[in-house]
Amino acid sequence: MKRILMFTSACALLITTSCKSHSEKKEEEIKFLVTSPILMDTATTQEYVSQIHSIQHIEIRAQERGYLDKIYVDEGQFVKQGDLLFQIMPRLYQAEQKKAKAEAEFAEIEYLNTKKLADSNVVAPNELAMAKAKYDKAMAELALADVHLQFTEIRAPFDGYIDRFHVRLGSLVDEGDLLTSLSDNSEMWVYFNVPEAEYLEYKTQLKTEEKMKVKLMMANNKPFKYGGVVQTIEADFNNETGNIAFRATFPNPDGLLRHGETGNVIMTVPLKGAMLIPQKATFEVLDKRYVYVLDKDNVLHSREIVVGAEMEHIYAVQRGLEEGDRILLEGLRLVRENEEVDPEFVEPKVALADLELYAE
Repeated sequence: MKRILMFTSACALLITTSCKSHSEKKEEEIKFLVTSPILMDTATTQEYVSQIHSIQHIEIRAQERGYLDKIYVDEGQFVKQGDLLFQIMPRLYQAEQKKAKAEAEFAEIEYLNTKKLADSNVVAPNELAMAKAKYDKAMAELALADVHLQFTEIRAPFDGYIDRFHVRLGSLVDEGDLLTSLSDNSEMWVYFNVPEAEYLEYKTQLKTEEKMKVKLMMANNKPFKYGGVVQTIEADFNNETGNIAFRATFPNPDGLLRHGETGNVIMTVPLKGAMLIPQKATFEVLDKRYVYVLDKDNVLHSREIVVGAEMEHIYAVQRGLEEGDRILLEGLRLVRENEEVDPEFVEPKVALADLELYAE
């Protein structure tokens, strides 16, 4: 009986010791990584939906009424400045021009004869002035007839690409009717809308004489190989959207971009002295973002933060944290509010450098 009691006591002691050892080992293994925000210069990349426009895009319209007699180009064709595009039947205007020319020649002869008589004091000076006025009127009518005749020939005002035709050969067109459009695609204007907060960040960080360089992601999700420059910003914000329009200019020597295309502008905005933390150190509750901050006793307290900019795996904190705060880096789902933890501090630079490797 004594042996059985001793054996039982030994077993109980062994089990207690084993459990205590296992518990201590488990507690030693649970260490929570913590880090701190770091202040450093960086840059954030923003992407904006954009509309692509030709640097010059105009409508080609008829300047005279008549039948479309000839079409010298095709849709999508590249034309040079001065190239003949359309011919409106010119016969009526040719006849009017010939009539005006004949009347001008008659008025000139009459004026010269009157001038000779006036020089010989045969006619009064007033008669000479009337002959001169009649001649000037005839010359003005001839010039007007020449203009009308020239308007029957529609030429390209600049180098560019012809758009689709809105009329066909033989169509009766009125003055002002749309014939086609012409686009100068040597450079492209790309418009995109920027929220007010990002506009203020852009204007604050950029020096006055500098111009923001941007990139363009085309509709096929491939980058356009030429970079662009933001050259102008509209004067007013849109009160309904809170955005303001930016315009970037891109060179287009290969003619790849066309008027009316869409894409995404990628703009890199420098951030001076930004407070950076890993994204995985945050959690979201009801559209608000929080971190766990450790106090001097290593007790966790949730704290709301405001994110000013977002980068890959990193947030730039606008407010809510200070540089010396210790924040929980990993294991956010394993802890509770006001819980004491055993922290292991990770230098902020090391924590940021390891984000790519340990990104969740």
